[in-house]
Formats: sequence, C-alpha cells, structure tokens
Amino acid sequence: MSNLRDLQFENLDTAVAEARLLLREGYTRQGNWTLGQICRHLILVQDPSVDGYPKWMSLFAFMRPIMRRFLLPKILSKDSPRGIRTSSMFVPPENVDDASEVEAFAKSVERVHRHVGKYHPHPAFGKQSRDMIEQIHSAHAAHHLRFLTPSNPAS
Repeated sequence: MSNLRDLQFENLDTAVAEARLLLREGYTRQGNWTLGQICRHLILVQDPSVDGYPKWMSLFAFMRPIMRRFLLPKILSKDSPRGIRTSSMFVPPENVDDASEVEAFAKSVERVHRHVGKYHPHPAFGKQSRDMIEQIHSAHAAHHLRFLTPSNPAS
C-alpha cells in the first residue's frame, strides 16, 4: 500500500473541515472506502457515544483495562493500526453520496458536542471524559481520512 497521509486532528471540528475540503477539492482513494463511506462509518461509530452501544458490545468489558493500556495509546497515535475488522453494524453501505454524508457527519459532530451529561461507555475503553471521547473520535476520523489524498494538496 502506498504511503498514507500523516493526519491528526485537534478536535472533531477539524475533522469536519478536512472532510469538507476533500469534498470540495476532490480526492484519490488509497483504501477501500469513499469519503461518503468513511463519513457514514464515523457517524455509526460516534453516535452511540450519545445514544448507547448495543448490550452485546459490553460482553468483553473485562478486557477494557488492557485495551485502555495497550490499544488506546496506539489509536491516539499518528499511526493507528490498520486492518482491524469492524463489526458489520459499523460497515457503511457501498452506494452513499459524499456530499450528503459529509454534512451528516458535521451534524453528528454537532450532536456529540451538544450532548449534556456523560457519554455512554466506549465498548473497548469504558467510561471516558468528554475530552477523551473527543480525542478518541478525532483520532478515529484521522485514521480513516488519511486514506484519502486531496486532489489539490497545495490548496
């Protein structure tokens, strides 16, 4: 696989800005998903922070301390792991519209930010502060959006 972009986001708003830039400028895929599919995946993964995750996802809660210690730092790094299979419920459909999904992602981010109170425990990392949830989702967005190269990177 060719070199991926070195991408990190300070917060989810910068992830939305990057998605909008890719939509506006165009992009080349270096992975399996389009911009629309990536945005749909990000929505499917971050919305449960507000709405709650399926009960079956807490079956492995006993592994959370290990996941927090070993996987979370890797996820938050610039070079998060590739090739980890995702649950089918988080796999986006093939035919989605980039523009619609970018705006849906922006709305999902607004919703996460407007949420009052605690977020639901992350399936792998358990209860997290608002700041850490933002960091986790921002790192996740960077992980996926790094697979898209802007058509006009100088702009």
